[in-house]
Amino acid sequence: MSESHRSSTQILNRRTLEHDHRVLGEMLRPGMSVLDCGCGTGAITIGIARAVGTTGRVVGLDRDEMLIEQARSELSRKNLQFVAGDISLWQSVEQFDIVTAARTLQWIARPEDALRHMAAVCRRGGWLVVLDYSHRRNGCEPEPPQEFMRVYDAFLRWREANGWDNEMADHLPDLFEEIGLEEIRAIDQDEISIRGEPDFAIRSRLWVDSLDNLAEPLAASRFCEETELRQAQRVYAEWVETTLERQILALKAVVGRVPG
Repeated sequence: MSESHRSSTQILNRRTLEHDHRVLGEMLRPGMSVLDCGCGTGAITIGIARAVGTTGRVVGLDRDEMLIEQARSELSRKNLQFVAGDISLWQSVEQFDIVTAARTLQWIARPEDALRHMAAVCRRGGWLVVLDYSHRRNGCEPEPPQEFMRVYDAFLRWREANGWDNEMADHLPDLFEEIGLEEIRAIDQDEISIRGEPDFAIRSRLWVDSLDNLAEPLAASRFCEETELRQAQRVYAEWVETTLERQILALKAVVGRVPG
């Protein structure tokens, strides 16, 4: 049976619609209704609400009630609602113009079920917009220290043991076709951090922050000892500060239309 995963609020809070879900941002228009699945703390969802304006409507959905409570307490707009629920089970009488999920399906053991539910709450002729990673294609220049690579391998094996797809982004177009979507297109949205760029110091620390969040579940799973993980985190943090030149996280946005 698959575990559940709690995302790092530190990482979630620094994301924005404009920078971190660009394909969706380009599709939004005033008056649209949008369901944001796996909305987390709502950092991207609030951008969606601003984009669709007062005549639009946005619902942020996440199975983590703690994140939903944070979103409700910190973000408020008349056209925005946050709901606790699992997209693989959630039902709605409302039909949305766009149903989206960013970096969410990678944590679901049966993403095809989630996609079918997403399509079911999207109006005919509406759009599914899904953004996700392919962890096996991530890379750095130069290659990271071996201490980190051993822990990263443990991370991938832990994910596989839970039924989570390490190549989610690459498999999305086929899944879209499998559930009957039309006009499917995939757009590369790799997250690239290059030394010298303004956001390098923050973006390049993704894995330093992620290892904090993953320490407990990885250690509990026995794929990695906590002492090994903490050593990898220290070595990697120093390497990011002094040596890393370029970090590439393989990310793809996939868009498909619900038949009308």
